[in-house]
Amino acid sequence: MSGQAQLLPGTLDLLILKAVSLGPLHGYGVLLRIGQISGQALLIEQGALYPALFRLVRQGLLKATWGTSENNRRAKFYELTSLGRKRLREEAAGWNRLVTAMASALGAQAEEV
Repeated sequence: MSGQAQLLPGTLDLLILKAVSLGPLHGYGVLLRIGQISGQALLIEQGALYPALFRLVRQGLLKATWGTSENNRRAKFYELTSLGRKRLREEAAGWNRLVTAMASALGAQAEEV
């Protein structure tokens, strides 16, 4: 089994919001940042990323502006809006509750039930 984890449905938006919360990024930079912050355990395909970025901009969670990338190419840079910051807080809290509940359930012993 490889060191990569399968992305659960509904998690891509949360990962994008978290990556962009660390600083404005262009699309490919978002891919790299998600890989970096997950210890390369989560690698996103470009075919999934760009529709998600478009959707998050349309929902008002991200703001997109044109700029120049580090390799001197024109690129669209994404940053969180205030609505995006709020959604990130809410979604992260929900995932943290789920992780705690799952860890508790998976750690249960027969003598405890």
